Amino acid sequence: MVFEYLVQDETGTLSVAERLGELLQHKGVVYLRGTLGAGKTTFSRGILRVYGYQGAVKSPTFTLVEPYDLQRGQVYHFDLYRIADPEELEYLGVDDYLEGGHLCLIEWPERGDGYLPAPDLEVELALRGRGRHIRIVGRSKRGNSICERMAEAFGQTVTSDDCSENNKV
Repeated sequence: MVFEYLVQDETGTLSVAERLGELLQHKGVVYLRGTLGAGKTTFSRGILRVYGYQGAVKSPTFTLVEPYDLQRGQVYHFDLYRIADPEELEYLGVDDYLEGGHLCLIEWPERGDGYLPAPDLEVELALRGRGRHIRIVGRSKRGNSICERMAEAFGQTVTSDDCSENNKV
């Protein structure tokens, strides 16, 4: 299942992320894909705000993981951009973060190929002028269900793997 949406600005990106955060219910693995500056960290901030986090959200490029201990549980925000080899994740103890039913938001997941668990969802962000094209792909039964509910929330009807990108926030 695929949900696609075109947003005009950061407010639109946050709106889509917040709705996704509500549907994730504080658990799962979400891959965040996109070029530098595409909005992956902004998207993460929108998800975290749903869970009550109001502080600054920075990309954990140098720390690799930023833990958020929130009332409803843990959220781990990863940025694997600086990983040269997926085996580095083993030495960093990433398994401890990825197990246990937490929500894990993973930027640059391709850097951890073969080591990371399969995601529930993949979020792809691409620049479109001043806006962003957001594509959310379900990669599990739960992920597909979330994509369907995203489509409903944004007034779309989804019957196949394609959604219209002509909708705007």
